[in-house]
Amino acid sequence: MTKEEKEKLENHIKENIEKLKKDIVSYKQLTRPIAPDNAIGRLTRMEAISSKSINEATLSRAKQTLSKLERVLKMADAPDFGLCRTCEEPIPFGRLMIVPETDLCVKCAETVS
Repeated sequence: MTKEEKEKLENHIKENIEKLKKDIVSYKQLTRPIAPDNAIGRLTRMEAISSKSINEATLSRAKQTLSKLERVLKMADAPDFGLCRTCEEPIPFGRLMIVPETDLCVKCAETVS
């Protein structure tokens, strides 16, 4: 990975981290408890509970992704950054831009799946 690619990837990760932090704040608002004394109909209340469950799952995934991205950003200066943990070949830059938290090249990821 060239110095320019590494810099571009680090900036991309930082942008994703900032976006996720904002998204997490929004998801927390959407997962607040639904008051039982709310003057909404039974079906509307059930829809609200269902939406809350979906938002809780989304919040959980966002927190996990944020944690992974922060870990990757800390490891960006390591000499083995961008190398596949299995075959130790460079992970294609395009793959890292799409899934920056990956530690497997496409070939090794396919064998794991």
